[in-house]
Amino acid sequence: MQAAIEIESLSKIFRSRGGNVVEAVSRLDLTVEPGQVFGFLGSNGAGKTTTLKMACGLVMPTTGTVRLNGYDVSRQRGQAMRQIGAVLEGTRNVYWRMNAWQNLLYFGRIKGVSSSRLLKARAEQLLRELDLWERRKDPVGEFSRGMQQKVAIAAALIADPPIVLLDEPALGLDVQASRTVQNWIIELAKERGKTVVLTTHQLDMAENLCDEVAIMSHGRLLAHRPTGELLDLFRREFYQVRLRGVVEAEKSGAFPGFMAGQENGHTVLSGEVGDDLSVFDLVERARRAGMDLISVSPAEPNLEEIFVELIERAEETARQDGGLEQGAGDRAVDVENRG
Repeated sequence: MQAAIEIESLSKIFRSRGGNVVEAVSRLDLTVEPGQVFGFLGSNGAGKTTTLKMACGLVMPTTGTVRLNGYDVSRQRGQAMRQIGAVLEGTRNVYWRMNAWQNLLYFGRIKGVSSSRLLKARAEQLLRELDLWERRKDPVGEFSRGMQQKVAIAAALIADPPIVLLDEPALGLDVQASRTVQNWIIELAKERGKTVVLTTHQLDMAENLCDEVAIMSHGRLLAHRPTGELLDLFRREFYQVRLRGVVEAEKSGAFPGFMAGQENGHTVLSGEVGDDLSVFDLVERARRAGMDLISVSPAEPNLEEIFVELIERAEETARQDGGLEQGAGDRAVDVENRG
């Protein structure tokens, strides 16, 4: 089966305003199969948005290729662009002076929907699905941030592309609107057969929605696995330490790398038990800190805990290598394309 997205040896080098050369994306190899929700995760400056912009043809890669349903973005731009609809975070994706209906008709026409009847039918369907039909004649500039986001998503889908790139799609949405978008993403992939690439900092949403996830840091790929498989890999290594009462932040520092939470009036610390740490060590640390220990037990890690663990490992490696500058893509200019 033809891959929906194929990324090979993709790199992007920027020169920051201070004159430093920054590799925002470094030799990235990635394949996304059709019909799945694919989570593309990373901290700010990890290279996610730069990668998506290269996939959309908005940023030229320094090296490497991106193919969308087999079409090379650099060499077959027209065919490749017809494969995708995109909503990029931090980019104005729709025209605020136009109303929602006008936006969808406008973007539908420029994206090649030639049939006026089909275009209007799609526009109505999208606006109804996103609960915007009653506000279709209001200028988008008067909408809330969340409503503007939903119009942008509808505009990305107006030409019915097989691949949808959603960069922080739930940003600015309230709980109900976010749930609408999440259910809609599942429908796009599972019922309509679309490939959805999702970037988000809401890792619980990624865990619930994504068939596979890729995690990036400093422009490099840290992990790429089916979500369930990634959770299984870490399941054997994570433990929960339950402590009586609410523990001060200073005392919880006795468990570096563990995330603290509250449950039924007690403190729950969750984290990885590596080769240099045993369950007995956890018990001893609690005793030395004067904590009232309730239990130590294996934990079910969530995607957020795994994400934090992988990012911390990557940052430690970066420090040992002399440091890497992050986030340069938003404030830098291209270095001359090196082929």
